[in-house]
Amino acid sequence: MRRFVMTVMGLAALGAPSALADVFHDYEDLAEGFQTQTLAHDGVTFRDANRVSGFYPDGVPFNDTENGNEIIVERATYFYNDFPGYGSPDNSLTFGSAFIPGDNLTIGALASVWMDLDELSNEARFDLAYYEGGPWGGIEWRLDALRNGNVVASVVSPIAFGGDRDNPTWTTLSVAAAEFDSLHLYGWLNGSYTAPRGMIDDLSVTAVPEPANLTLLALAGLLAFGARRRA
Repeated sequence: MRRFVMTVMGLAALGAPSALADVFHDYEDLAEGFQTQTLAHDGVTFRDANRVSGFYPDGVPFNDTENGNEIIVERATYFYNDFPGYGSPDNSLTFGSAFIPGDNLTIGALASVWMDLDELSNEARFDLAYYEGGPWGGIEWRLDALRNGNVVASVVSPIAFGGDRDNPTWTTLSVAAAEFDSLHLYGWLNGSYTAPRGMIDDLSVTAVPEPANLTLLALAGLLAFGARRRA
């Protein structure tokens, strides 16, 4: 009887879930500057930056190229100095068509960007720097998590009104679902894409644990049932 019980335990262990490694991006391993229009980096592929048409906050339309489609590493030392809770110095990821070399920075246009994940995941979060007030008040930051192209979870973060000029600030966006394979971050205003300024850091993605081997677990259950019948 003891040998039989040990066999059941061994089968169950073979089918036990095993966690996949988490993904964490602080971009410190990347050189400042343009990184091309598709960046595959440590389990995440950034693509299609600003590949949408929409309207600026003043109602003027834009197409899918005029905000720039580059993925850019920005050395943002001055921003980290002013906002020590944001990300982790010194590199951030921004988008569009320009950057400022050295410790100074620009927060690029971010109408839309996709992040495809190498592994199925159930939670993601990152810090997002942007401008509030001025022309940006009322825009919504939206973060969708998708599985096979279908939205399974989303979060909305409005940009605050206030004052005649834009002011830098930051927030943390997070989303969770049973499983997703991509993320979509975009600016939204009056039912259309718009183009606020955005820069991200400390992207953290939690992978879904590998599923248990159901065949082995089922066999273990049958063996355990047989053991109870013989007892």
